[in-house]
Amino acid sequence: MKNCGKMFIVAIIGVMMACGTSLAADTIRLGVAGAHSGDLASYGIPSLRAAELVVKDINAKGGVLGKQVEILAQDDVCKPEVATNTATKLVADKVHVVLGHICSGATRAALGIYKDAKIVVMSPSATNPPLTQSGDYPNFFRTIAPDDAQAKLEVDFALDTLKLKKIAVLHDKGDYGKGLAEFAKRFLEKSGKAEVVLYEGVTPGAVDYSAVILKIKRSGAEAVIFGGYHPEASKIVMGMRKKKMKTILISDDGVKDDTFIKVAGKYAEGVYATGPRDVSKNPLTVAAKEAHKKAYGSDPGAFFENAYSATIALLNAIEKAGSTDYEAIRKALQTQDAETLLGKIRFDERGDAIGIGFSMYQVKDGVYTELK
Repeated sequence: MKNCGKMFIVAIIGVMMACGTSLAADTIRLGVAGAHSGDLASYGIPSLRAAELVVKDINAKGGVLGKQVEILAQDDVCKPEVATNTATKLVADKVHVVLGHICSGATRAALGIYKDAKIVVMSPSATNPPLTQSGDYPNFFRTIAPDDAQAKLEVDFALDTLKLKKIAVLHDKGDYGKGLAEFAKRFLEKSGKAEVVLYEGVTPGAVDYSAVILKIKRSGAEAVIFGGYHPEASKIVMGMRKKKMKTILISDDGVKDDTFIKVAGKYAEGVYATGPRDVSKNPLTVAAKEAHKKAYGSDPGAFFENAYSATIALLNAIEKAGSTDYEAIRKALQTQDAETLLGKIRFDERGDAIGIGFSMYQVKDGVYTELK
């Protein structure tokens, strides 16, 4: 009787395992990787929610290739050392495609793992140019323009619109921030129109930046171009204003986030930052934002439109390819258009979305406003 009982239990476990395999094989598995907790969660959560909304809508219409789409989310806290574990878990979960990562450093750390597993990855926010321009990651795509385009816009704005002559360039020592700052410095020096009076990195998470703020003051800089994220940018601008410095802060899409305004408060007023072009009047964007408000009780945050569009593009590519085969998905992304919140997009041979660009924004009355 005991042996029969054991055989029965083994049989039940076998059936459960078989059912589990069957269910997993009968879904399209979308990995979503990014900062879902920590200081930079305000960048990662909007992307996760964008994916949830797209998947809910697509599943309600019958799914992709007649299968329901399943989200497998992993938190990398925007840290490279965590991102490798995140990628390994998603590969083990046999995801078909990945939306993410959010930060450039975490993205680069994870890409080789996905490449070896032949998994297409698409980021809504990783702007480091070598991710596409080096040719090392044929599995990588993004729905945001690279940092060289962003840095060029910042420099042109500083020189041609604000007519500045002395500029300090700072960064947070990370792949994203330092990479952008290096481009900005290069463009400034090449222009011959302004002097780079200070070029320095700051340590992320430091209590304050009084030492570097003193250097900015002594340099006579009319403006600071900062490459990095909102926690450091908010401390820099708050420190300058408390020292009665009128030095202009020009930053990037890592700072064009409502969290920066909330943290910096009144000191955020007047700050400039580049960010994805405003697509708020696109009917698809209007509908997506209304859906977000209904589902989560708030307006979406940074990179929501880019993540929403990336999710559509990935699932559209699988549908157009007629399979989850790696090469078929890559080909579809480069040859088939997808209707997204960013407009009709497809990707070039490097993985960059064609026609995607940046605008300059300024904090006015506590809100980022696009400058025309």
